[in-house]
Amino acid sequence: MNLLIKIIITAALVLLISNFMSGVRVESFTTALFVAIVLGSLNIFIKPILVIFTLPVTILTLGLFLLVINALIIILCTNIVGGFSVDSFWTALLFSIILSLLQSIMNGILGEGK
Repeated sequence: MNLLIKIIITAALVLLISNFMSGVRVESFTTALFVAIVLGSLNIFIKPILVIFTLPVTILTLGLFLLVINALIIILCTNIVGGFSVDSFWTALLFSIILSLLQSIMNGILGEGK
């Protein structure tokens, strides 16, 4: 049940962010649900592999390269999910930062960050 709530919250946040960012487009709430599921899956399976391969660069940049990895995950998600598009790398970077911040806030409000 907890996972389902997180997916719905992420989908709502994706839809909310797309309404405020001009470079991000989501067709419908159903598309946003698919985006949330795909992003979660990519973060579970692909992101750890990318982090391991780029560990020297991540250490050299004091962890800032993880933001680049997050943007690449967003771009990969746009290629997988139809109806979801991000215009550029920089838009994906900003989208991933805003989404992460809003997810952290929502987890704090719902008491799941403890």
